[in-house]
Amino acid sequence: MAAIANITEKEILKALGKVMDPELGKDLVTLNMIRDVLVQGGKVSFKLMLTTMACPLKKELEANAINAVKAMPGVTDVKIETGAEVPKSKGLPNKTPIPGVKNTIAVASGKGGVGKSTVAVNLALALAKTGAKVGILDADVFGPSLPTMMGLHEPLNATPQERLVPLEKWGMKLVSVGFMLDEETPLIWRGPLVMQLVKQFLTGVEWGELDYLVIDLPPGTGDAQLTLVQTIPLTGAVIVTTPQDVALIDARRAIKMFQEVKVPVMGIIENMSFFACPHCGKKSEIFSHGGGEKTSERYQVPLLGNIPIDISIREGGDTGNPIVEAEPESANAKSFNDIACAVAARVSVLDLG
Repeated sequence: MAAIANITEKEILKALGKVMDPELGKDLVTLNMIRDVLVQGGKVSFKLMLTTMACPLKKELEANAINAVKAMPGVTDVKIETGAEVPKSKGLPNKTPIPGVKNTIAVASGKGGVGKSTVAVNLALALAKTGAKVGILDADVFGPSLPTMMGLHEPLNATPQERLVPLEKWGMKLVSVGFMLDEETPLIWRGPLVMQLVKQFLTGVEWGELDYLVIDLPPGTGDAQLTLVQTIPLTGAVIVTTPQDVALIDARRAIKMFQEVKVPVMGIIENMSFFACPHCGKKSEIFSHGGGEKTSERYQVPLLGNIPIDISIREGGDTGNPIVEAEPESANAKSFNDIACAVAARVSVLDLG
């Protein structure tokens, strides 16, 4: 771009290159957040593209970007347009991505009973509420909970090409073996059949265009996890734990598993972190305290958030009306919304790597 009033696009980008995103730890230019710089005399305009419109630092980033350009000699006016764009994971060269799916996020736990599925469903809903296109794959073939948690009990259909068509609710696409069986029918399969089914769910589904596919894994480090990491290039994994030692030991095994197969661990979510009495407001740390934070520090992965024990969260899952949808303005929903923003931020950082 030709210089006008001694101001060039290059100089604008240099100034904006000093504005840091404190959450991502990089500058706006490196993060590819600055687009369409236009200089007309002393007037400057540009776009700021966030990873999500729900970014808690939106106003701060806008103000810092405007101030950085205004401080340049010759600039008389600055206009900024803010939008959002979910980055596409680069993935690994030896894995074939799911067509149309930008990012795949595995939600895992080292053991059962830590509320992993509750977290996965509410995380997906919170991501969808930012305007992103989201799908959920329930890969827990022996204990599928997605039909109950989403209040949806319909069979999956297939295309003439024998590809499964996801069900839809609240703007999200859903696939679970629970949509293929009634609630009382057990799935009595050996490992190879489980691996074949998980692979079918990954590569034989008409997912369409998605920003995020949230994959609710079974607990542990078994066949489903192995099939997942061998079949598609995972963007990253989120580990769900509770604060007590027995859960944290297993969570650490899950972290190590993903690290060994070269899948980035985006962070830890500590569920059932505390109980807040609805009458007096006093917090009780029923399952100990600080375990998630200590594990985060030990393995150098972020602690994405803490979710309390609350009857409304449990009721939401049991009645098919998750807390993020049932009580979107509640403190519990805000906890999941904050975690969703943190996950979206981590996806952006991994995309640069």
